[in-house]
Amino acid sequence: MLSDPLLTTRHEDGWDIPLLVWRARRPLRAVSSAPLGGGIGVRRWVLNATVPMSYDREDPAAHLGEMARRLGLDGPGVGLLTGVDVGEVLTRTDTGVRVWATVGLGTPIPAAAPATPTVAQRVGTVNIVAWVPARLGDAALVNAVATATEAKAQAIAELGLPGTGTPTDAVTVLCPPTGPVSAYGGPRSEWGAPLARAVHAAVFAVGTGTVVPWSDRLRV
Repeated sequence: MLSDPLLTTRHEDGWDIPLLVWRARRPLRAVSSAPLGGGIGVRRWVLNATVPMSYDREDPAAHLGEMARRLGLDGPGVGLLTGVDVGEVLTRTDTGVRVWATVGLGTPIPAAAPATPTVAQRVGTVNIVAWVPARLGDAALVNAVATATEAKAQAIAELGLPGTGTPTDAVTVLCPPTGPVSAYGGPRSEWGAPLARAVHAAVFAVGTGTVVPWSDRLRV
C-alpha cells in the first residue's frame, strides 16, 4: 500500500520550500504524466514539490532528480511540480482507493479552447496522486488516468469555473505489481468508479476561493 506522504522542506534559493514525499514499501506499478518518471513502469517513490511562481527552469526532470537524491530516494520514481503549497494537500478515500490532490485553479481553461496568453501570477496546477489497491493492466492504468481527469473536470464544472483543467495538470496512479489483473479503469469499472468519486471529492473540496501561490505568501 502507498502510505500517507511526508511533508518536508528543501532549502533552495534562500527559501525553505515545501514538498511531499511518498515512499513505497515495495516497488509499485505506476502510470504518470509527470515531468519525472512519466509513462508506465515500476516506481518506488513520488515527489510533489512546490516551486515559486517565478520558476523558469527548462530541466524540471533533472531538478526533481536532484531533490530525490538529496532525500536519499533510490531507484525510479515520479516527480511533480506546482506553485501550490503542497502542505495543503487534500486527501480522500473511497472503497480502498486513496487520492491526494494539490489543487490550484487560478488558470482554468477548456481543453480544446484556442490558445490564449497565460495570466501572470495566478496559481494553476492540479496534481493528483492516486493509489488503487488492485493490480491494473496497462490499458486499465491508462483508462484510470482518463477517469481521474474526467472526475477533475466534473468537479471544476460543478464549481462553476470556465475550464476543464489547467495547462500544467498532472496525474499519477499507482497499484500493486502482483495479483489478479483488473482489465478496466473506466468510471463504471470496479476500481475506476471509486477513483472517480475520490478525485471528484478532493478537487471539489478546494471550493472557489482564491488559492494564493506559496511564493506570493512570502511577500505578504
